[in-house]
Amino acid sequence: MATSATLAADRYEVVQGVTSSVVQAVQALWSDVPPDRIFAALQGSTGLQILNAVVAGQLSVAQGAQAFVTGAMLAQGAGTAAAATLNPGSLVGLAMDGRPLATLLYVPAVTTAQALSVGLPADVALARGMAQMGTIVATTIADTARTATQVAMTAEPRCVAYVRVVKLPACSRCIVLAGRQYTYSEGFKRHPKCDCGMEPMSDREWRDSASPEDLFKQMSPDERRKRFGAAGAEAIENGADIGQVVNARRGMSTTTTGKKVTHEGTTKRGIGGKAMQVGYDKVPGSSRYARTREARLMPEQILKQAHGNRELQVALLKKHGYIT
Repeated sequence: MATSATLAADRYEVVQGVTSSVVQAVQALWSDVPPDRIFAALQGSTGLQILNAVVAGQLSVAQGAQAFVTGAMLAQGAGTAAAATLNPGSLVGLAMDGRPLATLLYVPAVTTAQALSVGLPADVALARGMAQMGTIVATTIADTARTATQVAMTAEPRCVAYVRVVKLPACSRCIVLAGRQYTYSEGFKRHPKCDCGMEPMSDREWRDSASPEDLFKQMSPDERRKRFGAAGAEAIENGADIGQVVNARRGMSTTTTGKKVTHEGTTKRGIGGKAMQVGYDKVPGSSRYARTREARLMPEQILKQAHGNRELQVALLKKHGYIT
């Protein structure tokens, strides 16, 4: 049987293959558009073809997530006991900041038009928009793959963590994070076009690694204060829980208006709308459409606000239509 590291490497290659294919397809579509008609093209059939290509890529990488997590647990001898099943379709058509994907994919058209408006040559303006489109598409598909994996990890109680998988060539920001372990619900640090992956870890594998306390003991006094602040480092040195100290500092910048939510899938026929069952309100200005009265949380928002309570995380992921 393949090791979980091998499965993670294979998963990385699959996601990269899908990403590369979609980016090439989208760029081919983009290159056929006259720069001075970019808005019409993105609002018409070309825009629809681009959207469909990215949606297909999202669905492809999302569909393999649960099997990947299950395989990793089996490879680590942890068995499998999934509490729920990932709904891959719930993650497509969305940008990872919660906006409709079509809206995000329209941004390069604006960039191209702005470049033309300041006098740049048409080919330069189109190339600038194409570069931005490539970044958006690659980032979106990679984000979808990671989010799907994280949702699948949440639904698998024997998965307690993940290791960041970094493949060269990679930027310095990612290289310094290579091999680091995070709890299964901890947000994934990434930058635009980041292609790093995840290796799910069982409880046994997690315990075999250095604990936060072990790492803290290895740090110099200056490094401790740099990472945790003078007061935080002193509190930990005096016996305070590292997690509590970190969470308290992070909570200082969190507000109720900072939640990541989306309106996608919240109509009566939408995945989120059907799952949430919280009633609907008419969409202002429309006589046909109604959306859920409650905002649909993004998966990373659910994992964040449940504070490590896996039962609550699973319940909320079910409520918002990400697992069934």
